[in-house]
Amino acid sequence: MAGTKRLLRSFFKLLLPIFVLAAAAVAALSVWLVREASAPLTKVYLVTPEKYGQLSARGAKITEETWPNQDGTTSRGWLLRGELNQPAVIMLHRYGTDRSHVLNLGVKLNEATNFTILMPDQRGHGQNPLIPNSTFGGCEATDLVAAVGFLRGLRSAEQFQLVGSQIGVYGIELGALAAIFAAEKEPAIKALVLDSIPRDSDALLEYTISRKYPFASSVTSEFAAIGTHAYFYEGCYRRVPACEAAKNITERRTLLLAGIDAPQFQESTSRTSKCFPANTTVDLKTDLSPSGMDMTNASLDLSEAYDQRIIDFLKLALTLP
Repeated sequence: MAGTKRLLRSFFKLLLPIFVLAAAAVAALSVWLVREASAPLTKVYLVTPEKYGQLSARGAKITEETWPNQDGTTSRGWLLRGELNQPAVIMLHRYGTDRSHVLNLGVKLNEATNFTILMPDQRGHGQNPLIPNSTFGGCEATDLVAAVGFLRGLRSAEQFQLVGSQIGVYGIELGALAAIFAAEKEPAIKALVLDSIPRDSDALLEYTISRKYPFASSVTSEFAAIGTHAYFYEGCYRRVPACEAAKNITERRTLLLAGIDAPQFQESTSRTSKCFPANTTVDLKTDLSPSGMDMTNASLDLSEAYDQRIIDFLKLALTLP
C-alpha cells in the first residue's frame, strides 16, 4: 500500500510540470488573442473632409476636434456644426472601420436637420489612433459620455451654447454596444439608432476572433474570453449583456436595425429590443439586406433608403417634445 502511494506521488510529480506548462501556454495564448483582437488593422480613411468638401459645401465646414476622456486619454473626431440650440448626433462606426465610414451619413443628416454632428474614431481605430486598443464597448461607452460633455461645451461665435438639450447616437455593432452602455448612464442621450447590437462584449470579441482566425474559431474564441480577465485587469471591459443595460434606459426613443448579412446580430438585436422599459419607444427592423454592417457594398438605392430611414427617425425623435 505504501509503495502504491509513493508510486502515485511520483507519477503526479512527474505530470505536475506538464500541467503547469499547459496552463501557462493556455494563459499566454488567451492573452495574445485578446491583444491581437483589440488592435484592429488601421486603414487609410475612405474619404476625408478635405476631399468631401470638394463636393459638398457642408462637408467643407467640418473641423478636426479633440477632447479629454474620463481616464485621461484623448479622443478625436470630425465636427460639423449645426444651428444654434439644435440637437446633436454622435455617429459611432463598427469594429474594424473608422469615422470615414459614417461621414457621408453625418453630412446628409446635418443637411436635412441642421443638427450638430460629431463623428469620432473609437479606440484603436482610424489612421494613427490616439488610443491603440479597443475594449469592445467598455471604455468606448465612457468615451461617449465624454463626447456628450464635449458637445455641451461647444459655443457659437457669440459665445452662446451651441447644442440644445437633445442628443442622439447612431451606432453600428461596437458603436451600438457602446451607445447602450453609455445611454444607461447618460440621460442627455434621448434617441438611439442601433444597428446590429452584439449580445455583449464577449460576443463582439468572439465575432472579431472568428473573422481574424476562422480555423477552429470556436476554440480560439473561448481562449480569448478567458484572456480578457488578465488583459483588461483594472480596465473597463464590460461583461454586462446589452439586455441588462437596456433595462435601465428609460424614456428614450430607439430604432433598432439588423440584417441577414449578420445573422448573429439579428438575434441579439431582436432579443435586446424586448429588454427596454415600457416608457421607452422601440422601433424594430431586423430584415434589412444589407444592414449597416455591409452598407459600403450596397447599391446606391439601398444605401439611400437606409440613410433616409435614419435621418427621418432622428429628425422626429429629437424634435418631439
